[in-house]
Amino acid sequence: MNEFVLKRIERKLASLPEERIYQVLDYVEFLEARYATRPEGAATPLQKLAEKVEDTLRAGRVPVNAIKTTMDAMSAAGRLMSGLAAAGRAVVDEVAAAAAPQARTEAKPETRTPPPEGGPPTA
Repeated sequence: MNEFVLKRIERKLASLPEERIYQVLDYVEFLEARYATRPEGAATPLQKLAEKVEDTLRAGRVPVNAIKTTMDAMSAAGRLMSGLAAAGRAVVDEVAAAAAPQARTEAKPETRTPPPEGGPPTA
């Protein structure tokens, strides 16, 4: 997608009240269902959950302010989970880096002594 068009759409959306944003979303989903030429990008499990919660709240005619507050909380939870996942990856990387030199020293090559005349090699 053209970066300038995307930024222009973002500016236009920022000027709309929350109630109208959901109308825009509905229209975009309609256009996608009708004219999409490629599948949409894969959502993370947390994004899928958030979208399901949002759709359920909208179907239940929950006020827009309550939906916004709920989605803000889910967004904060998503950022927290991403931070935890990054910290976990960093710990695993550090442990793997620390274990790699130790594994190399433990796996010393086997030394063999030359065989005596006509005999099998000895370890």
